[in-house]
Amino acid sequence: MNALFYFVPAAAVIALLFAWIFFRQMMKESEGTVTMKEIAQYVREGAMAYLRQQYKVVIIVFAVLAVLFAVLAYGFGVQNPWVPFAFLTGGFFSGLAGFVGMKTATYASARTANATMRSLNSGLKIAFRSGAVMGLTVVGLGLLDISIWWMVLNAFVHEASAAQTLVVITTTMLTFGMGASTQALFARVGGGIYTKAADVGADIVGKVEQDIPEDDPRNPATIADNVGDNVGDVAGMGADLYESYCGSILATMALGASAFFNEGTDVQMRAIMAPMMIAAIGVVLSILGIYVVRTKEGASLKDLLGSLSRGTNLAAVLIAIIAFGVFYVLGFPNWWMLALSVVSGLLAGVIIGKITEYYTSHSYKPTQKLAESSQTGPATVIINGVGLGMISTAVPVVTICVAILLAYGFATGFHFSVDTLSHGLYGISIAAVGMLSTLGITLATDAYGPIADNAGGNAQMSELDPSVREKTDILDSLGNTTAATGKGFAIGSAALTALALLASYIEEIKIGLGHIGKTVLEIGDRTVDTVSASIVDIVDYYDITLMNPMVLVGIFIGAMMAFLFCGLTMNAVGRAAEKMVVEVRRQFREIAGILEGKQRPDYTSCVRISTKAAQHEMIFPSLLAIIVPMLVGAILGPAAVIGLLAGGLGAGFVLAIFLANSGGAWDNAKKYVEEGHFGGKNSSSHHATVVGDTVGDPFKDTSGPSLNILIKLMSMVSIVMAGLTVMLH
Repeated sequence: MNALFYFVPAAAVIALLFAWIFFRQMMKESEGTVTMKEIAQYVREGAMAYLRQQYKVVIIVFAVLAVLFAVLAYGFGVQNPWVPFAFLTGGFFSGLAGFVGMKTATYASARTANATMRSLNSGLKIAFRSGAVMGLTVVGLGLLDISIWWMVLNAFVHEASAAQTLVVITTTMLTFGMGASTQALFARVGGGIYTKAADVGADIVGKVEQDIPEDDPRNPATIADNVGDNVGDVAGMGADLYESYCGSILATMALGASAFFNEGTDVQMRAIMAPMMIAAIGVVLSILGIYVVRTKEGASLKDLLGSLSRGTNLAAVLIAIIAFGVFYVLGFPNWWMLALSVVSGLLAGVIIGKITEYYTSHSYKPTQKLAESSQTGPATVIINGVGLGMISTAVPVVTICVAILLAYGFATGFHFSVDTLSHGLYGISIAAVGMLSTLGITLATDAYGPIADNAGGNAQMSELDPSVREKTDILDSLGNTTAATGKGFAIGSAALTALALLASYIEEIKIGLGHIGKTVLEIGDRTVDTVSASIVDIVDYYDITLMNPMVLVGIFIGAMMAFLFCGLTMNAVGRAAEKMVVEVRRQFREIAGILEGKQRPDYTSCVRISTKAAQHEMIFPSLLAIIVPMLVGAILGPAAVIGLLAGGLGAGFVLAIFLANSGGAWDNAKKYVEEGHFGGKNSSSHHATVVGDTVGDPFKDTSGPSLNILIKLMSMVSIVMAGLTVMLH
């Protein structure tokens, strides 16, 4: 087991090495003309300035929370003393993953535009491999952080028994997942508000009111819009998927330690090693898949989707096959059944991705029909887009339900009973690891989108030949679909991981009972030793059933949190966009010669508006996600917390899919019209789809993608605060 473990940090180093290689290859490419370099520099400086401001706010929040955890650990003794440090490293690595991805993207956009002048394949290759820097950095740093903490805690943590030591180590490691989730939420919300304030302002005044093209250098909000693509869609997304990736692995490790607690430390170690091994092998296969992606000149959107699918599908198929070998080598008696749990997660991810592609790509009927509705005005575009998003939730929800039942069934031999509950939950959790095992390449397809979008902006602002913009638009349209697919993966894995985190919360409650000296639990007419108590025992002890009003209250609060959080972030974008619209209108009105191209707009003022709005507006909704689970646990107790997490998961999962797919469909409907359908650019149909796109912007890039972090952050906060909850109840 110890020898196999070293493959995990080795895979992390390999991922980071290839990320560096792809970065160096990209940097050797030319940025193009003097104007292209100048525009890229504007965007780079704006993105870095925003991140510096965001990290100042986040550092203060982290310092306060670290002090709180230190007080709970060292003052009250209701928490593991390693928790404050694990929390801080999780946040640091999550922020670092987003920073590296964003830095790469800001250097890659002009180079992508310049390469597209040579050929579509050249542009795709640079954009995709620059996106791969993000993907490989996320998985590399994730596995490195996990490996370091595993070695440190194994050296210093020693409980009464070896089995108990493994439980404490893995549940402690979960707390660095809270650090990652906290940083990710600030990055997603802040970046999402920034980018959509600029995007909505630029579109409403530029496209609709002035009939000038997207990314036209005469539009004052253009630079802010391009900066926003990097801070929201790249830095925010990198932090987001870092916490998704680490969360799924850590939850499975913790569940493995508790599910196999009474079966010996050897079996426990196998269950802990399995998710790490699958993730490590997935890194290598992702790199292989990245090298497969290429296309031919004159490729259609379907051809480009096929090119990316070749890489992702190859990695997925190979990890599905190798999973059988991993469980066999680890010595699981039911090795082939557990491997099928992994396959069920992989298949669920593929199906969700394909359904997302079907509903959001303008190569298919739903988005084409949505574009057609633009002929009767923006109202019908919005109505049909909302309806499309709602309908699109059906198949992903059914897919996740089937995946949960299959993963549970395969892990237990299809024995659905309280005796097999822990093993079944482990099967569900390992399915989430399977879904995210090839994140190195699936995240590359996601991060590639903002790079292609910025490449198009650079081409437009640099006034390159229109054929270059046509090629970058094809790449950008593909990016909208792959981004929606990536969000589908993230929310799908969140649903599976959240179930494992529910079990981890109960395990942490059990450890909390030990901290306050509760060694024996009286459950009805029987007594149970706290250390060996099962999940079902803890559920019975706290009466966690639907007949308990505390659970029902928690469910309602959890469901409300999903909508409240979305409402707050939507309104934040709306307020920031209002300020941007006023500023852009002012410049068109007061600065003579802008529309004639004789006078350069004041780009800096628009960047300042987005930065200030994002810094101010991101704080309350992000802190709410941390404070509410604390209050529910402190006031209502463990049963209400379980309800909170279940309600948040159910409502948040469906709402996130709806928002992502509606937003993606509105965006691509606009691009479908811009390609010449239903009157083409500057027609009434085009204006109607632009309105739909502006409504969809906060749907798909602010509120929607933040929900999967909200679901897991509430779970992580509950786990970290479990000791205090037990002490108070």
